[in-house]
Amino acid sequence: MGTQRRVDAGPDGRDETPEERADRQWQELIQEIRVAQTGVQILFGFLLTVVFAPTFAGLSQTDRTIYVITVVLGALATGALIGPVAFHRIVSGRKIKPEAVSWASRLTFIGLILLLATCTSALLLVLRVAMHNALVPWLVGGVVAWYLLGWFVLPTWARIRYTAEQPHGRARTQGGGRT
Repeated sequence: MGTQRRVDAGPDGRDETPEERADRQWQELIQEIRVAQTGVQILFGFLLTVVFAPTFAGLSQTDRTIYVITVVLGALATGALIGPVAFHRIVSGRKIKPEAVSWASRLTFIGLILLLATCTSALLLVLRVAMHNALVPWLVGGVVAWYLLGWFVLPTWARIRYTAEQPHGRARTQGGGRT
């Protein structure tokens, strides 16, 4: 094994080789995926059992359609969030970890969007069955707004606000810390 070229400290202040950076980014991504995978798998598992409940036969055609859409979205989200593991396994040892991290990150982001759609659809179905009133779309819309705020808007705002370039090439941070 030859010597690895050190790279200058990047915007995150780390002095690491491209391989070390890819290893670190992969570990961070896997930790994030574990959280999302657990949630989507539990939700998907519950969704699969609904069709066998006695009350399923009494659902309206609209509610059955929402259910089918929800199950398909859950399956897609599960696939996207498990995809990075399969991707890594297939390309492992091929010396393309930076590329694998990039593709796994894309799959994870797609999985989060599909998880958002699954949660929205499941909430819509449950509230339609439970409440039967005009308040349902407003409640679902409020929850979706909350998801969008917490999952996408706030992180994007923080990314823009705290990574603006400062003098001496250092990223702007709150309290001197870095993430």
